[in-house]
Amino acid sequence: MPLERIRAAKKLTVGTKQTLKAIANGQAKAVCVALDADKHVVQPIIELCNVNGVEAVYVESMAALGKACGIAVRAASAAILEE
Repeated sequence: MPLERIRAAKKLTVGTKQTLKAIANGQAKAVCVALDADKHVVQPIIELCNVNGVEAVYVESMAALGKACGIAVRAASAAILEE
């Protein structure tokens, strides 16, 4: 389950800008994308994952992803940097 991986991650980034930066820098091991996020927000993340060979997994909602990341707000994406 992707949310368990997020909760167990030793190091991660949360949010679109930070996730894009982590993928571009080669730091992201895996990326979680919320299915209910706006397409125009997460599409660049998905495309960059495909180009860089980073695993992209989908989670049910932004609220669930935010909670799994330990933040009190919703999150469209998060990158696992270290498991």
